[in-house]
This record gives sequence, structure tokens and C-alpha cells, in this order.
Amino acid sequence: MKRGTLIKVLWRSFFVHAAVNFRRMQNIGFTYALIPFLREKKMSDEDKENFLGRHLQMFNTHPYLCAPLIGSLFRMEEDRPDGDDAASIEMVKNSLTGPYAAIGDTFFWGALRPCAGIVASCVALAGGIVAPVVFLFVYTPAHLWVRIKGFIEGWRRGKQGVEFIRKMSLPGVALRMRWLSVLLLAGMAVWLLSSCPAGGAAWLHLLCLALGLGVILVCRSLLRKGVSQIFILYGGVILLLLISCQDWSAWWK
Repeated sequence: MKRGTLIKVLWRSFFVHAAVNFRRMQNIGFTYALIPFLREKKMSDEDKENFLGRHLQMFNTHPYLCAPLIGSLFRMEEDRPDGDDAASIEMVKNSLTGPYAAIGDTFFWGALRPCAGIVASCVALAGGIVAPVVFLFVYTPAHLWVRIKGFIEGWRRGKQGVEFIRKMSLPGVALRMRWLSVLLLAGMAVWLLSSCPAGGAAWLHLLCLALGLGVILVCRSLLRKGVSQIFILYGGVILLLLISCQDWSAWWK
């Protein structure tokens, strides 16, 4: 397969979510990404119809992990002899969409995006106007790496391309990233409380440190009780917003 065709398929995989629909979800975007392969590979009109019919069926997974899956299916379609049964390709496709969706939602939506937002909020509270740029700088490299590298490894390994996703251990990384987000939230709480006017009393700074430690211990206790980390993160963000909206100057006097 020509390198230009690979680049075209990879580029089109970035738009897999552009034509999402309630009936078959991402099937149009997925098939659109494979059109360059269909144009290059010599097929009869009947085989082309069968190819499009197979891939226009229900398809739904995480948009960032769609590229690795497309890479694997691309290689399997390329190696499939003409007229050979495509059941194995459909089996791999259907068996990986669900796990890839769960992994992507857990890491990108549930861990990386909140963490990037918290980092950008810290920069914004410090007066930095580059907070949106910081968010993109933290968030963008990870999903570009998974998309591009995952597509390449999927195309190289075929159905074994799933090993690349497995070795990254994204659920484990998501857990550590959520802990980092909790620590950042605690640091933000300490900074907000210590910035309140109180004449520079030493006891106030000690109290702020104690409150920050208390936030960490409360979060740890909630996690042990089975409370979702997402609820803790977004609950902390809402609490900080409520604190920042209050006028504490009168209370400290």
C-alpha cells in the first residue's frame, strides 16, 4: 500500500465523529476513512459494494481510539485474499469497539480532560492569560500520540495492534492522573484561602495548610468508600467556584 494512501486514511480518521448519527453512530465517518484504500485496491464492483455494505453497519467507539482500530482493520483488509470470507475482520471490529470506547472514555474524558482543565484554571487564577493555551498544551499531545502512533502500530501488526493499546495501560495512567487532579484541587483551595486578607497572621497560613491536607484525606476516604473519582473532581470544582464567588474580606475582619 502506498504511503500516500496511509496518510489519507489517517487524516480522514480525525473526522470519524463528523457524521455521527443515532442509527449507526460513526459508520459513515469510519467508512469515509477507508475510501482511499478502496480506490487503490483493485476490486470488482460487486466486491466494492460488499466492502461498503460491511463497513456501513453499526460502528461506535471512542473517536481517539478509532485510528488504531482503523489501522488494524486496514491491514487485515489489505492482507485478505480476494473473495475470502470477511467474518474474522468483522469479529475483530465488533470485539474491540466496546473496550476501546471504555478505555478512551476513562482516560481522555474522565482523567486527562479534567486534569488539563484544572491546570489551566490554576494558571488563570494566577492571572495568566495563556490559560487556554496551557489547556491545549497539556491535553493535545496525548491524543495525537495515541491516534498517530496507534494507527501506525495497528497497520503494522494487524489484529495484534491491540497490544499497543494494552501496553500503554491507560486505565492505570488515568487513576494516577485523577490523584494528581485531586492534589491540584487541594493546592488551589489552599491558595484561595491564603489569599484572603487577614493581616498576614501566621495562624491563618497554618489553617490553610491544614485545610488542604484535610481535603486530601477526605478525597481518599471517599475513594475508599467507592465514590466515583469523577464526582469528587467535579464536586471540588463546584466548591471552589462557590468559594471564589464569595466576598471573604468582611468575614476575616
